[in-house]
Amino acid sequence: MKAVFDREALASAFQLTGSVVPTRTPKVILQNVKLSVTKKQAVLKATDLESVGITMEVRGVQVEEPGDILLPTGRVNSILRECTDEEIKIEGNEDGTTIRGQFSEFDLPGENPDQYPTVTGFDTDKYHSIASGKLKEMIHRTIFAAASESARYALTGVLWELNEEKVRLVATDGKRMAVVDGHGEAHNGHATGSTTPVVPTKVMQLVEKNLSVSEDPVYVRISTNDALFKIGGAEIYGRLVEGRYPSYREVFPKKTVVKIPLMVGPLTSVIRQAAILTDEDTRGVDFHFAKGTLTLNAKVAEKGRAKIELPVAYDAKPMTTTFDPKLVLDMLRVLEPDTEINLELVENNSVALFTAPGNYSYIVVPLTRGEGR
Repeated sequence: MKAVFDREALASAFQLTGSVVPTRTPKVILQNVKLSVTKKQAVLKATDLESVGITMEVRGVQVEEPGDILLPTGRVNSILRECTDEEIKIEGNEDGTTIRGQFSEFDLPGENPDQYPTVTGFDTDKYHSIASGKLKEMIHRTIFAAASESARYALTGVLWELNEEKVRLVATDGKRMAVVDGHGEAHNGHATGSTTPVVPTKVMQLVEKNLSVSEDPVYVRISTNDALFKIGGAEIYGRLVEGRYPSYREVFPKKTVVKIPLMVGPLTSVIRQAAILTDEDTRGVDFHFAKGTLTLNAKVAEKGRAKIELPVAYDAKPMTTTFDPKLVLDMLRVLEPDTEINLELVENNSVALFTAPGNYSYIVVPLTRGEGR
């Protein structure tokens, strides 16, 4: 294999591809990225053989000799990051690889690229197409709510529902839940139907990194055991999370008594102020609604108390509920400060439903007094 690459383009593609490479694995060959060069293109491939794989085309390549090589992820990442050359030449085989710049040269040991496992690619006529910018927003608004660790393994990812022109993403960790709806176009009857496919958080993060804020189409195929995404020159494979996803629709309040309009920026400010007087043991903030005012109260024994007020359009009977401020702030951070949202409540210390433009819903479970104090 012999080819000349635009260093910045290769470095960007290599960094994204290398992000799926496992740091520890009994299969040492997986700590490499496979570079496959044909007469027309160059493609990087990587997989952890457990949950994720990626194939990414590299732009700006001058091919001199087609072939496949394996590149050790850590060292090649460092070389591409530290070199200042606009172009670099890579030449290699299973015996070794040489990376040359104008004034630098690196010789690396080689491995047999034929031993590298196959990375699943996007090869199907059944899929959904979704605008890149919209999907990026949908992932950004949900992924943070997924559980990082949980005995209920199914919560460690994002649920996908794809039916005809509807796309829905759901994420929950049991304390809060984010749901967002978007538009997609089904091709050849592609749908998830009554199944509950959950894509791992690691895969969702990789998909989000590859998405642009544009109307360019992204192709999504979800089957019984895996999900595939085609984003421009990148193809991402993810194995679905095992386990049964909870019946999330039952979490939505059957009715709401009050609906309170709020602005993201001012609400964020007062919650952050109140959160100053919380800690791990007393993390609850009381949200007290009375005529025309939201009052936030927080207190840490022997360390002080906070009382913050915010004028709001509220004229119902007084109502109080206690929330972990982090759970509310996490949601507010994914919205623009000038966004108007609605908070819907049923009664004191009831589940709170926040809704925002773009078919976005966010539910927060209140703390009990024992949890919040």
